[in-house]
Amino acid sequence: MPGAPSPEDKARSFGPSIKRLIRLLAQYRVMMVVVVGSIVGSVVVTSIAPRILGHATDLIFNGIIGSRMPAGITKEQAVAGLRERGQGTFADMVASMDLTPGVGVDFSAVARVLAVVLGLYVAASLLGWLAAYLLNIVVVGTIARLRAQVEEKVHRLPLRYYDEAQRGDLLSRVTNDLDNLSQTLQQTIMQFLNSVLMVIGILIMMVWISPLLSVIALLTIPAAGVATAMIAKRSKPHFGRQWASTGTLNAQIEEAFTGHELVTVFGRQQQVMDSFDDRNEKLYDSSWRAQFISGIIMPTIMFLGNVNYVVVAVVGGLRVASGSLSLGEVQAFIQYSRQFTQPLTQIGSMFNLMQSGVASAERIFDILDATEETPDPLEPQSPAADTGRIAFDDVSFRYLPDAPLIEELSLVAEPGHLVAIVGPTGAGKTTLVNLIMRFYDIDSGAITLDDVETRAMTRRDLRSRTGMVLQDSWLFGGTIYDNIAYGNPSASREEVIEAAKASHVDHFVRTLPDGYDTVIDEEGGGVSAGERQLITIARAFLAKPTILILDEATSSVDTRTELLIQQAMAALRTDRTSFVIAHRLSTIRDADTIVVMEQGRIVEQGTHEELLDARGAYFRLHQSQFSGALD
Repeated sequence: MPGAPSPEDKARSFGPSIKRLIRLLAQYRVMMVVVVGSIVGSVVVTSIAPRILGHATDLIFNGIIGSRMPAGITKEQAVAGLRERGQGTFADMVASMDLTPGVGVDFSAVARVLAVVLGLYVAASLLGWLAAYLLNIVVVGTIARLRAQVEEKVHRLPLRYYDEAQRGDLLSRVTNDLDNLSQTLQQTIMQFLNSVLMVIGILIMMVWISPLLSVIALLTIPAAGVATAMIAKRSKPHFGRQWASTGTLNAQIEEAFTGHELVTVFGRQQQVMDSFDDRNEKLYDSSWRAQFISGIIMPTIMFLGNVNYVVVAVVGGLRVASGSLSLGEVQAFIQYSRQFTQPLTQIGSMFNLMQSGVASAERIFDILDATEETPDPLEPQSPAADTGRIAFDDVSFRYLPDAPLIEELSLVAEPGHLVAIVGPTGAGKTTLVNLIMRFYDIDSGAITLDDVETRAMTRRDLRSRTGMVLQDSWLFGGTIYDNIAYGNPSASREEVIEAAKASHVDHFVRTLPDGYDTVIDEEGGGVSAGERQLITIARAFLAKPTILILDEATSSVDTRTELLIQQAMAALRTDRTSFVIAHRLSTIRDADTIVVMEQGRIVEQGTHEELLDARGAYFRLHQSQFSGALD
């Protein structure tokens, strides 16, 4: 795809893509500030809660120990008695505890602590809900804006882009990849922010409780970081191949469905299924590898977290026994250590989602970064007259730099004249009319419309003066009336019907049960190929163009209908310049000028009789069509 290499064609950079996604969210910076603030508040409250809950544990544990001691003595006396009995370790622990011998658990104090903890968790939940609500607005709005940017970009891309792109892959980018990016943003942004802030908050609380245990817990971070980086590095290329394979498979499916009748006629169903199986297998392989390798991150971090938990529990128990820490502090620290590894685990598990989303984002950015059509002039010109005189002056054009197609072509089409373009396949006939429409820009020379160079006009102005009917008829889902009115949405119903009568659509439409309100799909189901072509011709007639271009437009109609269309075209040619690309020479006998092209050059031009008398290229084409059967 021009300007849009697939993920396996070049190395991708994770960081710049993330930064670009962040810039997309900048439109909602106020909401994002509130989101981050809510998450920070939720994390702070959640981080404080275990420490307060540890105080409840101390109240219960201290009460139980105090109730087992004799009443009426002080704590110092109780500690001295324990030491006299040789229970020095227990005495150290009691000395560090806040208790009164003979007094049990203060359940009212415990209830107050639990009420505070409950309130903190409710506040954390409300803040989390607010952050999720606002973030959903941000993500949905960002994706809607990105989808609109892609849609606008699609209409600014040159025809060359679509000629070289696979339609199925392009559709996959603007549908599957956008949906995948949306899901990724929704599932990872809040979780990632919450996890990172939670790690920071918990780390502060852990250091506050015990620097020694904190050092032990921190050993998990570098180990988890190294493991995550190594695994992510191996999985990232597979995510790129996964979405590239998805686009390729969609292109193959779209092609097979579009050409289903042809596949059936030639009995190539098995070859199509074999091709599908091969590409499906590649998608399966890349998807399996990407998901499996990235899926190792989470169990790896969980293993490291469990090892850390065991070490903290053992060392913490020893610290409680020595009186350096209270049981509630160790309980809170163990809870923190579990919470500490949980966000690390979540961050690790998000890497497969993030890499998949970034791979999709890069494919979308490829479209947004693709080279657009050359911009319209800042001060466009518009023809003062509207006669439809087209002139080619030494025009040269090539699709590829090293493959010349049209060289130094000169041609004048006078107003109201019918110019027929004939020649063998690949001679440049369709290219010639594409240059008139500025689907491609010429390399040198000039094309003028009523003495104004087409490159000095806006494309909209140029194309609004042109009606074009292609060999492949195109209809969209809707009524026959809507399909004809597409040529001029402001036309009245009478004008639509008049155009239908002029193109001989009216007679067969009135035989349908719903007439002009008959609904057809984009494939034209319910009408024949010739009738579809007549509808597209009616659409062009309704536009009342200054220039009329028909690219083998009568190839799908029968001889009688073709004759009727030619008669209608003769009436419509008044004050209009018409270009007709034709292979059947019988359809262009009455053309004012017949242009014969070979290898991008005009080798002959004149009327039908003049060219036959010249006995040149046109004569040979004529003989091949009308004398071949006799030979």
